Amino acid sequence: MYAVVQTGGKQYRVAVGDRIDVEKLDAEPGAEVTLDRVLMVEQDGDVKIGTPVVDGAKVIASVDAQKRGKKLIVFKMRPKKRYRRKTGHRQSLTQLTITNIVA
Repeated sequence: MYAVVQTGGKQYRVAVGDRIDVEKLDAEPGAEVTLDRVLMVEQDGDVKIGTPVVDGAKVIASVDAQKRGKKLIVFKMRPKKRYRRKTGHRQSLTQLTITNIVA
């Protein structure tokens, strides 16, 4: 059984027991969150596709940690103009463990 959920503008294919990193959610570590935007659910070969979401379906996950992602380097340069800008970015992430899929 698996589901496709949408959170933070991205889509994730999840199954029970999976650990995923999503854009930061407002929840403490150890809390339980419910992802309501379920776009598709597969259960025993039966596939339900939502328009745009599957009615009554939800994915329940527990929050493992609030963390920061890998550092990305952004470098801008204009050749022959002596223009160089180097900045870094680290995205705030929430690590989730999928505990249940309700279809």
